[in-house]
Amino acid sequence: MPEKNTFDRLGFLRNAGMALTGAQLMTMGSAGAQVRKVLAANVPTTTAGTHTSFASLKQINAGLLNVGYAEAGPADGQAVILLHGWPYDIYSYVDVAPILAAAGYRVIVPYLRGYGTTSFLSSDTFRNAQQSAVALDMIALMDALKIQKATVAGFDWGARTADVMAVLWPERCKAIVSVSGYLISSPAGNQTPLPPQAASAFWYQYYFATEVGKAGYAKYLDEFNKFIWHQASPKWNFDDATYNRTAASFNNPDHVGIVMHDYRWRLGLADGERKYDDLEKRLAALPVVTVPAITMEGDSNGAIHAPSTAYRNKFAGKYDYRLITGGAGHNIPQEAPRAFAQAVIDVDGYAS
Repeated sequence: MPEKNTFDRLGFLRNAGMALTGAQLMTMGSAGAQVRKVLAANVPTTTAGTHTSFASLKQINAGLLNVGYAEAGPADGQAVILLHGWPYDIYSYVDVAPILAAAGYRVIVPYLRGYGTTSFLSSDTFRNAQQSAVALDMIALMDALKIQKATVAGFDWGARTADVMAVLWPERCKAIVSVSGYLISSPAGNQTPLPPQAASAFWYQYYFATEVGKAGYAKYLDEFNKFIWHQASPKWNFDDATYNRTAASFNNPDHVGIVMHDYRWRLGLADGERKYDDLEKRLAALPVVTVPAITMEGDSNGAIHAPSTAYRNKFAGKYDYRLITGGAGHNIPQEAPRAFAQAVIDVDGYAS
């Protein structure tokens, strides 16, 4: 059972009556508004689907991995690392990266372990997707690229990773943008039973807990992930070409294993590695994020998430919350790229 002072994500979802939207807008006040007004001029007009490819795709050995990543912008620009989630990939940022590059940032968009051209350097490495391991991948990537400090922004697994990086290595994070807020959790903290309606939103996690679920995901990979896209972003009218560009990254030989381990570990059904125990113990205490942060939500997010009021006290630094209207779903960077890029620029301004 979690300690009394821990942040029980499932518990607050239950107590909040599963209020998935309708969170109150919280801003920094006139100072934050001034920053946004000044920097808005640097953000070119870009809509979803403007770009279909990255100008530069690279590979580099970093920690346990050979990481595939897209890079844009000047090499001496302030670094921004953009992190995708499941079942998505770097193409969630295909329209965001050029906006930030035009604003002078050095933009790095890596494939997470188990996706695209990212591969393990050793066949003996455990295919682990626990939250600390994925965050350490990004610290190793920063080291390999000689990036001392970066603004880190993400959604889904990427938002969780940004949160983890900010609390474990705040000296490496200038600021963060986290879609859906504070996503750090622990297997113990995820043991609270949910009422039926709330539990139904986690159906895929329970499915993945079974061997037939693993086999089903592998057999129907494209159909499964396209279904999740529709469920998570019910108003996003993406075409087959958009989906297929991302679906290619699921052909990674470690993809199924990484996805299964992630969701099984969260539920306490798969073990992590002992070398990460100290980090996970720190994360289980659900420490506050002290670096400047912007959290975001789409008004049509079909994925399970908490109201912003439930996690507001987990952000102790300069902070802003933004509700993106107009039908934005779970994949905000790809559905509303200008709004996401503006958040990255603004949070960088908060940290300056």
